[in-house]
Amino acid sequence: MKNYGLRILLLVPLFHFLPVRISFSQPGDARVLQFQKSGKAILGSGLAEFSIPPGFKYLDPEQSSYVLQQLWGNPPASSYGMIFPDYANDTFPSTWAIEISYSDEGHVDDADAADTDYEELLEQLKETAKEEGEQRKASGFPAYELMGWASPPFYDAANKKLHWAKMLKFEGDSVQTLNYNIRVLGRSGVLVLNAIGSPSDLNEISQSLDPVLKGVNFTSGNTYADYKEGIDKKASYGIAGLIAGGILAKTGILAKMGIFIVKFAKLIFAGLAAAVAAFWRWLSKKKKEKREQEADESSDKGGPKTTSPEKI
Repeated sequence: MKNYGLRILLLVPLFHFLPVRISFSQPGDARVLQFQKSGKAILGSGLAEFSIPPGFKYLDPEQSSYVLQQLWGNPPASSYGMIFPDYANDTFPSTWAIEISYSDEGHVDDADAADTDYEELLEQLKETAKEEGEQRKASGFPAYELMGWASPPFYDAANKKLHWAKMLKFEGDSVQTLNYNIRVLGRSGVLVLNAIGSPSDLNEISQSLDPVLKGVNFTSGNTYADYKEGIDKKASYGIAGLIAGGILAKTGILAKMGIFIVKFAKLIFAGLAAAVAAFWRWLSKKKKEKREQEADESSDKGGPKTTSPEKI
């Protein structure tokens, strides 16, 4: 069984783990939101753009912070804005939404996408969720369980876009939580799009995925193809690592985890060395398996079967 090095999730910036909730507490001085309903929304000072498709509207970063913090009761976090369905209320949007942010961890090599067994990865994610849940419980927070894929990982290699969805169940909650993740790979980082909603929104979000995916793109000079080997920063993980790192990604209705992440920041960084070691052991194992496979193929063809020392 492959070990996908789930501790790699510790290498992703902490703000990507801070959850988003919808608490529906409207302040007395609620403002009217100014949505952009057509054209192109510029993301991150020109790093990327969102071509707004029919049926959607975009909210800029400043107003998105107001929604996330003042209306929905979440802690401050960096954001490139939010995407809402066009029927969302202009004063108090209580629909599902997609938050946009950016991870500058580097260029993500997608070579592992084709041979990643996502069912095996899911089982390891479940084990990781149990461990994290026990840590939360011991610290006075409700544990959670990863129930399974709401939508299994799919990678569009041509457009460098990855999406998947998970169902989470928190201790004490009567309903499950939907965690829908979209990643757009770029030259030096990844656009992070996370859907905020409930399981009942899954069908609508899934149907909305295609126009949103087509609409969000890096600008010229920042695309995946613009990467320059040896010059641009490279991430220390691949597609499996992106999915593994998403286990604690921003989700809808996850009210309690922000405090947990801040409180245990020291604990997380203390485990960083172990995380790196686990990832390199996994990478070493994959390279060894590949060499052995190549050697077997060479032997089958009548060529000499050779071995080489382990080298990373």
